[in-house]
Amino acid sequence: MRGRRTKVRPYALLSVCLRYPDERLLEGRDELAAAVEALPGFPARDSLVRFVAGLADDTLLERQQHYVETFDLRRSSSLYLTYYLHGDTRKRGLALLRLKRLYAVAGLELAGGELPDYLPLVLEFCAFAPDEVAQRLLREHRAALELLRHDLHERGTPYAALLDVLCATLPRLTPLERERVRRLSSEGPPSEQVGLQPFAPPEVMPVQARV
Repeated sequence: MRGRRTKVRPYALLSVCLRYPDERLLEGRDELAAAVEALPGFPARDSLVRFVAGLADDTLLERQQHYVETFDLRRSSSLYLTYYLHGDTRKRGLALLRLKRLYAVAGLELAGGELPDYLPLVLEFCAFAPDEVAQRLLREHRAALELLRHDLHERGTPYAALLDVLCATLPRLTPLERERVRRLSSEGPPSEQVGLQPFAPPEVMPVQARV
């Protein structure tokens, strides 16, 4: 909205960069670079500049292989945020349902069979949601974001820079949040008791689950 000063919110760019890379991503890297350059200065902006510039260093196949190795083969770097706190439990199903209802109220339709806690989808919502709503949602998942960020840095992947940018848009960690991150890092997500139903209720599951 013109005439009103707003915070810098690179959520839409981060959403694009964190999705599975396809031809459109590599072909549109000049447009992405221009969009980043058009952003006013903000903490960790240079990290986003370097990530987009680095898209020219790899072939599409190399980028796709790296993405799969980074996000799909290890749960410690999952892009599904509610897993970090709830694991594959019934509580996660309730958290997913809450997210889906939040999106529905905002008019955001789920597409492509992704669960509503998929980080690029969360960021897509945050890109147009009121700032206080976006901040509240991201802070609810702050522990997951910090654990993901730490794991990506441990692995030395360029994707770590995107989490640096995202976390830089949020307030400093409170002592309570630091303790939550420490506990989850030490204990890992909870596991469901034997004999309970799958973690997600039918209304949040994709029509066709990915193999």
